This record gives sequence, structure tokens and C-alpha cells, in this order.
Amino acid sequence: MSNAPHQPAAAIPAARPGSGRRILGCVGDFLRHARQRWYLYLPILAIWSLAYVRLFVDATPRVPILFNWTPSLPYRVAWLQHDPHRLQRGDFIVFSFAGEAQQRYPGLHGQPFFKIVRGLPGDTVTVAGRQVAINGEDVGVAKTKAYDHRPLAPITPTVIPPRYYYVQGTSPDSFDSRYQESGLVRAEQVIGVVVPLF
Repeated sequence: MSNAPHQPAAAIPAARPGSGRRILGCVGDFLRHARQRWYLYLPILAIWSLAYVRLFVDATPRVPILFNWTPSLPYRVAWLQHDPHRLQRGDFIVFSFAGEAQQRYPGLHGQPFFKIVRGLPGDTVTVAGRQVAINGEDVGVAKTKAYDHRPLAPITPTVIPPRYYYVQGTSPDSFDSRYQESGLVRAEQVIGVVVPLF
């Protein structure tokens, strides 16, 4: 006979009869409601479908109105112009991201970024410590770490080659050409010039 204290067996809850039927009944009720009020659910379905395509299939903007939810620029809404345009310093552009950071963050691949052209082909990019300058004019300081505390390297000093651009946001937290992980933007990456609305 064992001297160990007697432990009561844990009670296993019995499955409730009809719980599967109750769930199916709720789903059926919802589908009937959605069918009767399809005009309410259709816009929601359309928005979710567009968001899914935008995130997982093709991130290229298809409509001329862009919404900026990041602090990199002070504008929240902009109008996209797909017309061929020779980029000038100060132009607002949207480009498809193709920097080194996409190796660490695969979700960045092809995502549209909204920035200002600060450097043109032939301009000289210099770095003193973490202070970045274009043609001797300071354009910003490269932070040491990203939001997830991974280290960020400043851009390598260079002369901007043909068909490449140095782009930057107005926020000190903007992820842009100040960083090696973002780099210069090729002309082929540019989706279009944008006109900030507000």
C-alpha cells in the first residue's frame, strides 16, 4: 500500500451536446444578415481585399491618391503623377523600396516610400561621423539604431552615379538614403512624382 497522499483526479469537462450545431446556427444567421445588408459589407470586403493585395501581392500604388501614415514627411495625402518627369532637387517622389534592409525585413521589398529628392546624379555625398552632407551642405544625421535596436550604418561617401538619386524625409526618424540599408534610389524604382495636398 502506498503512503502517498491521495490526489483527486482532474475532472474532464464533457463536450456539450449541440455546441457544433449552435456554432453553425450563428454562422448561418450572420450569412443571412450579410446577404440582406450586402451594401454594408461590400465596401468592407473591398477594402480588406485591396489591403491584402497591397501587402502580399503587389505594393505598387494603382490609384492616384496616396496616404502617408509615417512621420517621415509632414503630409498625409498626396496626388501621384505617373507622367515621365526629369527629377529635380526638392521633388516629392514615390519609389519602390529595393535597399539592403529588405534582407532583414522581407516585407519592405517593393513597398512604396514617399520621400524628397535631395541629391542628383553627380552630387557628392560626404559623411563626417554620422553627419551626412550633399555638396558640402548638411542634410541630416544618421541614427545609430533602428526602432528594433538593430544597428544602422550611415551611407558610404560617394559621388551619385547617373540614374541614381539621394532621397530623404523631413523627420529625423525617416528611413532614407542617409543609411546604407536604404541607399540611393535607382531611376527604375521611381513610381512617380507626387504633389502633396495636405
